[in-house]
Amino acid sequence: MSPERLAKAFEQEKTISAEDYEKVKGLAAIVRPLRSFIFKTPDEYGMTYEELVIPSDDGVPLEAWYIPAKEKSNKLIIFNHALPMCRSGFPGHFGMPWAGFDAVEIDFVIQYKHLTDAGYNVLTYDIRNHGNSGAANGGISGIGNWEWRDCVGIKKWVDAHPELSKMTVGLYSQCMGGNSQYRAIKERPELFANVKCMVSPMVVSMAAIYDAFSELQGVQQYQELIDLELLRMGGFTAAEMTPHLTAPFVHMPTLIVQVKDDAWTRNPEDGQKTFDLLASKEKEIFWIEGTTRRFKDGYNWFGREPKVVLDFFAKYMK
Repeated sequence: MSPERLAKAFEQEKTISAEDYEKVKGLAAIVRPLRSFIFKTPDEYGMTYEELVIPSDDGVPLEAWYIPAKEKSNKLIIFNHALPMCRSGFPGHFGMPWAGFDAVEIDFVIQYKHLTDAGYNVLTYDIRNHGNSGAANGGISGIGNWEWRDCVGIKKWVDAHPELSKMTVGLYSQCMGGNSQYRAIKERPELFANVKCMVSPMVVSMAAIYDAFSELQGVQQYQELIDLELLRMGGFTAAEMTPHLTAPFVHMPTLIVQVKDDAWTRNPEDGQKTFDLLASKEKEIFWIEGTTRRFKDGYNWFGREPKVVLDFFAKYMK
């Protein structure tokens, strides 16, 4: 945080009302993830699965499921999730405190069903500080700045596995998980050189999230103070939590999916910038239109409308 922004944050701290300061602190606390619980398992859709614990690259235990394809397959999709979700999805339909984000169910398990029915094995996991995986980094999310080590640990485990290491690999890396994947590719490009493609829904810059959320709450003028509170929590500034910094290191074929009129971020500008920065020669962007709801309609889109994603994987997972 620059001296100028820090000085401005201290000035804002002196003049802000107590009510507005609580809103600012609440916005900063987004990066202290509310843990979602495992509310649905693959057997509810008739899939068999194996429970796993896989170490992150820095040793954090990651709880995971391996879900084999409906018919024997040599293709594997590594699937990760968004903040504050887990490998089941998001239990907003169970009420508070999850309903405080959005009182909706986000169902990732039906998405695994689409993938396994289409001939893909699925490896999915809870990122650190989420679901049933281990705590780390003071319980704070770096929106990719620490979580990239989970993506690395999962891929190293796959590469060491006697069967999975022989499979053709693709990625489904979304939101915070997508930001993490981009950083992992930057840090360990050789590890992901054999990945065929990536579907990357809802990747987002936290500066865009904070700008949109703070406007909704009437505290948009306090971006510097939000950054100060993030640093006081042990996290990163909003500008440091963005896929824009790492998208230029992504060279594999990539499909980005975004809610065009997302009320919780600054689309189409933010999503388009991420797409433009990708180094991939083969890249596509799909805009979900007719809604402003990121949770209800963005993260559930693949579950409802699987064709675009399945067609993309079919094109590149050869």
